[in-house]
Amino acid sequence: MKFIKSAPINHQCSKNYFYGEDLVLEKALQPIENKYAPIITNISKKGYKLKNEHQFLLKKFWLLQYLRTEAASIRSVEMIEEMGEVIGEKAREFRLRLADAVQNAMSLFAEKNEIIDDLKVCLLRNKTDLDFVTSDDPSVLTNKLFLIKRKGESFGLNSAGNLILLPLTPKILLIGYDKHVYSVPQKDGWSTINNKTDIEALNQHQFLNCRANIYVHNSSCSDYIANYYEYVKQNRPKTRLKIHYAVLNKKDGSSKEYIVVDRKESDNNKEALIHYQTISAKPSKWPKQIRWRLNGFAYSNGTGAGLIRQKEAVTMPNKGFRKIKIRKQS
Repeated sequence: MKFIKSAPINHQCSKNYFYGEDLVLEKALQPIENKYAPIITNISKKGYKLKNEHQFLLKKFWLLQYLRTEAASIRSVEMIEEMGEVIGEKAREFRLRLADAVQNAMSLFAEKNEIIDDLKVCLLRNKTDLDFVTSDDPSVLTNKLFLIKRKGESFGLNSAGNLILLPLTPKILLIGYDKHVYSVPQKDGWSTINNKTDIEALNQHQFLNCRANIYVHNSSCSDYIANYYEYVKQNRPKTRLKIHYAVLNKKDGSSKEYIVVDRKESDNNKEALIHYQTISAKPSKWPKQIRWRLNGFAYSNGTGAGLIRQKEAVTMPNKGFRKIKIRKQS
């Protein structure tokens, strides 16, 4: 709750250890980073129409930011620490340094950089006098379908109904969405927002997702930032991670059944599984530009994989995924 005017930009979201001392990752990521600034310059010009190659690179940049911010890396370290508290002394060898978490995230980016290629992209043009804000963890992954219809379930990068958000300028925001679940009215890759309520609904995700800092272009926004944080802070999860501890209950041939128990009251000598669940923030409202698609659909095989997108389902033909209809939600 402290407003810092003219704060320095350097090291707000990253630190100098982000790429490792050998700079191999830095060189590998430079093509994406070097193209980002010219894309923003082009997007900001009057009459710009969203190009396919820009859509592609903006999605890559969103994923890069999603994985590599310091806030994201700290969450990875905290996850390992919390799991270590459950496992005990045996977990010491698995403890993660922040620099290691960054390196792991960048390796994941190299392996999974196509995972959101199927999302449709649109640019939201802010025509109100309320700016988009950004934060120390600006690439937001949210999911209206899961948060409204499938309460209590976690979603990942391959989930059906995913929405990705990234403020590009105070007046332009990138949105990527599962086109089989939602529709966003647009022309030439743009959707215009004229209502401040919709801007607030989008800004809310930065308040809910950030670790500590919200960034604004104009210092006159300080009162708005403080007041809006007071309004949404109750929706910020108290923890971003929940650990489930399950012990072996019975065996049936090659199958095993585990039941979730209280770790402190369990038998430490029993075979056990540890499952971590990501806790996602649920906003109090959604912008009206994100509409439910008529005859929307996803894929499921009835397991803990949940609802996944078509692109992911077709890569696993032997896993029993079937197409299911998404009923329109309120």
